[in-house]
Amino acid sequence: MNEDSYQQMLAAVQAFHDKHRFRETGGEEMNYRVALMAEELGEVSACVTKGKPKSELAEEVADLLILVMGTAIAQDFDLNKAFWEKLAKLDKRDSRMINGRVRVSEFRDQD
Repeated sequence: MNEDSYQQMLAAVQAFHDKHRFRETGGEEMNYRVALMAEELGEVSACVTKGKPKSELAEEVADLLILVMGTAIAQDFDLNKAFWEKLAKLDKRDSRMINGRVRVSEFRDQD
């Protein structure tokens, strides 16, 4: 198994888009991509709720990651940069226990 860098992964997703001519055939249209991501998230959920093996969960999460990376390609934004910027913001946030689970968010207390 290869230890791929983000740039290698992005290039592979770009090659997949090119191979199937996503830009020319509607595969990069955002409403379509959002529907595909929702479908994949449903498949991730099914793996968890039905107790499927981790290998199946990994495959569905990989599908979702490929779609997310493809969305960055389709919309021409730097997902790597956005990831690190967002993680830096999240790292500054506080966490709270809500219903017995940790939550990291921008909490806005009601006065």
